[in-house]
Amino acid sequence: MLIKPKRLQRGDYVATVSPSWGGAGDLELRWRYELGVKRLEEIFGLNVLPMPNSLKGTEYLYKYPEARAEDLMTAFRDDRIKGIFVNIGGEDSIRLLPFIDFNVIRENPKIFMGYSDSTISHLFCHKAGITSFYGPAILTDFAENVEMNPYTIDMINRALFSNEVIDNIPPAQEWTSEYLEWIEVNKDRRRLMQRDTVGYELLQGKGTVHGRLIGGCMEVLEFVKGTALWPERKYWENSILFFETSEDKPDPNYMRYWLRNYAVQGILQQANGLIFAKPQDEKYYEEYKREIHTVMNEFNLTHLPILYNLNFGHTEPKFILPYGVMAEINCERKTFTILESGVV
Repeated sequence: MLIKPKRLQRGDYVATVSPSWGGAGDLELRWRYELGVKRLEEIFGLNVLPMPNSLKGTEYLYKYPEARAEDLMTAFRDDRIKGIFVNIGGEDSIRLLPFIDFNVIRENPKIFMGYSDSTISHLFCHKAGITSFYGPAILTDFAENVEMNPYTIDMINRALFSNEVIDNIPPAQEWTSEYLEWIEVNKDRRRLMQRDTVGYELLQGKGTVHGRLIGGCMEVLEFVKGTALWPERKYWENSILFFETSEDKPDPNYMRYWLRNYAVQGILQQANGLIFAKPQDEKYYEEYKREIHTVMNEFNLTHLPILYNLNFGHTEPKFILPYGVMAEINCERKTFTILESGVV
């Protein structure tokens, strides 16, 4: 069991960090960071403290992973700070591992949220024994052009500001992966939303299953296999695995390779169910499904409940997945439900 952090309340102080790419501090993107902070302040009533190194820019933060790790440790140590929000993902936060003090995280449980390469930081929290939250980032969801998506706002309130059961997570009625260049003249241009007429797809399975949530971005999870961050066997048992793919839109062959690895490790056999996010731009939407089915057939796992096309990861809007919290897949109703609160 992971320790749940305390819920957020209006007026709380939260930190912003850049554990991977340092773009939030680059001059041409600073407006985007400031817009995300404004939303945190105006919509959620939070006071925002950027960590000392987090806005020093791409070049500095690439050169000094220890500075990025120092920001994380500072945010966890600071008693004023009740939550930690990631500015943006990237691809090299694995370089922080030598500089992380897991005792600091364990002794100061608090909300940590991000996605994509933040999978690494979530596994820092997981190793330390605390629940963290796979969800929105400052430069993407909070700084969404024109306004934040109401679906995302609702999910943030349910997951971070309430200690009630999070409950059923409905499919978003609209979605977008449209890329609009992050230039200030685009901030008043809405991204094109598309109707989602499919909702969640049941790829296989029957009945209702429960399990504790664990997972992340599939490409990033590859970075940690064989390291001290890879979760112990007990955390995969009776789990619901959540997987998503990044904006790199990996070739479907990789989906097959990665899932085979989870199967030969025995992880898929220990899980009670899987959920997969909507692929960005819905590229390889059908191809990924075929590869999932291929691996399930190869390892005689065709009974394992799998829901597909869920709204988390690299798509907008998105819901939030708290690590270690009990969730449910109902195959008959094609529903996904989080059965606990993520916070206390």
